[in-house]
Amino acid sequence: MSTQLEGLRQNNFIERLLIKPWFWFFASIILFAVPIVRTLNRELPPPLPILYTLPDYKLVDENGESFGSNDLNGKPYIANFHFTSCPSVCPEIMKETQVIQKRVKGLGTKVGIVSFSVDPETDTPKKLFKHARELHANPYVWKFLTGSDSELRKVIVDGFKVAMGQKETSDDLYDIAHSQKFFLVDSKGRIRAMYSNNKKEINKMMIDLGLVVNKLIHKVKEI
Repeated sequence: MSTQLEGLRQNNFIERLLIKPWFWFFASIILFAVPIVRTLNRELPPPLPILYTLPDYKLVDENGESFGSNDLNGKPYIANFHFTSCPSVCPEIMKETQVIQKRVKGLGTKVGIVSFSVDPETDTPKKLFKHARELHANPYVWKFLTGSDSELRKVIVDGFKVAMGQKETSDDLYDIAHSQKFFLVDSKGRIRAMYSNNKKEINKMMIDLGLVVNKLIHKVKEI
């Protein structure tokens, strides 16, 4: 009997508490304060370093139109290097770039992907256009650039500071040594990081890209 009375008294106390305005006032404060405190105490990753600043460049895209650094000003982008008749590493690089394109789809045109050809003699705009369509590249996001050998070397060798080899022929096939890495370029044309073509590195690149875009959207001052 005493146990039942204690239960009734406890239930009555809770009921009386729930109808008190001050109870819901303090409950609301606690409810909203907890996530705010967690956010304030969350340790943000340090800003990415500035590796290099790319020189201004103007090349030709897959549509045969002039395209360069001015067109990318204000937009972070991922850059890589390839050539359409590559018999070795390029197919895998471009396959991974297709996955990257899908992963940045939610960002619309706030970010870009730029693939620089290292074989301007063969990779005409017409050939790049066909290659882009085969890869289902979104023309508003993923650009394929070519130009003269000297123009490309200015960007690739002097700007990105990676090798761009000469043609090496073997058994009716030829290869051109070039970087297999992906580069993250910020909205001011500065290289912030480079990544290998593997799952762990690509995932890291996606996180870093998200941080760069978030700072740009919220106009957070960067170094």
